Amino acid sequence: MARACVIVLDAVGVGALPDAADYGDEGSDTLGNVARAVGGLDLPTLEALGLGNVAPLEGCPPQPSAPAVAGRLRPRSKGKDTTSGHWELMGVVTAQPFPTYPHGFPHDVIDPFMHRTGRGVLANRPASGTEIIQELGEEHQRTGKWIVYTSADSVFQVAAHVDTVPLDELYEACRIARDEILVGKHAVGRVIARPFAGEPGAFARTPDRHDFSLAPKTPNYLTRVREAGATVHGVGKIHDIFAGSDIDDSHPTKSNREGIATTEQLLRYVDGDALVFTNLVETDMLWGHRNDPVNFHRALQDFDRSLPDLLDALRPGDVLVVTSDHGCDPTTPSTDHSREHALLLAYAEGRNAAGRFHEGEFADVGATVNAWLGGKAAPRGVPGQPIVTP
Repeated sequence: MARACVIVLDAVGVGALPDAADYGDEGSDTLGNVARAVGGLDLPTLEALGLGNVAPLEGCPPQPSAPAVAGRLRPRSKGKDTTSGHWELMGVVTAQPFPTYPHGFPHDVIDPFMHRTGRGVLANRPASGTEIIQELGEEHQRTGKWIVYTSADSVFQVAAHVDTVPLDELYEACRIARDEILVGKHAVGRVIARPFAGEPGAFARTPDRHDFSLAPKTPNYLTRVREAGATVHGVGKIHDIFAGSDIDDSHPTKSNREGIATTEQLLRYVDGDALVFTNLVETDMLWGHRNDPVNFHRALQDFDRSLPDLLDALRPGDVLVVTSDHGCDPTTPSTDHSREHALLLAYAEGRNAAGRFHEGEFADVGATVNAWLGGKAAPRGVPGQPIVTP
């Protein structure tokens, strides 16, 4: 029996990539800048595991004999979004970036969306999701029109008040956009349903967000581990990011706390060869995009406090990989994702990596999982080398 667990701390980047200036992200360093902004990280469990070996981090000194392999990972994909980041962790390289719409969506997207869904559209521009519902929520309720917006990422986001548009209708509208309209040259990475509730002046998004992603190319490392007989458990929005492809069991969650608890339960009770693949989104969704380094750090502290229980749930022969998908530096003027290295901590239960450092690429995570679970060699063109092996 072999088991692997990959936990993606969404948007916890660790330093700008060499081409960050091409994306307007020169100087971004999500984890390093958060550490400086809060007067030093307070993450004792991650520190003991080897977090301070990843990069110089205020408040988190290096541990020469740390049990986990620490490092930074670079992407081959173009872009800095959730979809391409997670896909490349499992070996899928996005050679051409997904389309973005800094001036809003063109008529050949918006007009058929209005026609097919029977509702008009408000906004149609890049915007902060929390700000746009305050600005246009009342008008949306009065007119019944969708609030459609985007960001620097490849997303088509549709917001609707739960008392104005039933949740099922919002989801169906997003399915229509995904399957019938946002295809070909307009094939954005994700269509996102953004329900909200509350009264004017106090609108708030609900936890019922749903992402409708493109399907990744196969075979990839998820395909390979399933072919080897392992079961893939997706926790959080993993099922959505991979459009259900090669995900056997989905465990959607409404908070990091629920995602951590679900991951722990799976590690304690799942038998047989298995991959537990978890996304913890709050560092991105709640605090990175809102430029709030204090609460970004608090979200990491919540994970750090739960990490001993996750480590305790590991069995001899298990491997745990903690990583990220991009940056979202809450200390820079931008509220968007940033082009950064991904974090890496790889720990094999019962082993001591003695402070080993790994400078690799995103797909090394998938290659590690594949090797650990006995998968066949990657198909030609799929990158990645194992960080640790059984």
